[in-house]
Amino acid sequence: MKPSSNPITPAGLAALRARYDHLLGTERPAIVEIVSWAAGNGDRSENGDYLYGRKRMREIDRELAHLARRMKAAQVIDPAQQPDRTRAWFGATVLIADENDEERAVTLVGDDEQDPSAGRIGWSAPIARALRGAAVGDLRTVRLPAGEKEWEVLAIDYPEAR
Repeated sequence: MKPSSNPITPAGLAALRARYDHLLGTERPAIVEIVSWAAGNGDRSENGDYLYGRKRMREIDRELAHLARRMKAAQVIDPAQQPDRTRAWFGATVLIADENDEERAVTLVGDDEQDPSAGRIGWSAPIARALRGAAVGDLRTVRLPAGEKEWEVLAIDYPEAR
């Protein structure tokens, strides 16, 4: 996988596209309407609706540009098609245990779809980098701001092909 690429699952790309479509088709037109209405009310320098609307439109345009760049760089990888299911690669759900035998399941996903509270870890996160290529029984050391932590890989699972 190229370092400049943006690996993402099909569901992750669909979520990015849905957000882009919502901003472009719903939010931006509503703000344009508010700004047009507010501009017709006279002095724009003290018109809160106009000033807020212009600010919000710039925020939406920035997010649209960001989403467009991320989707253009996206490399869709379907975890269900992973040929080597014995090792932890993109899309794998990995059950790991630390030195205190506390278990944790993490799924290695694209950076744009990460949600650590749900166990979805971004591909470039330290723990994901440490787990890449690991097999069941491997010990992996993760360098964290609080120091090093060692994890043992207990199980590796991939979604089934549809």
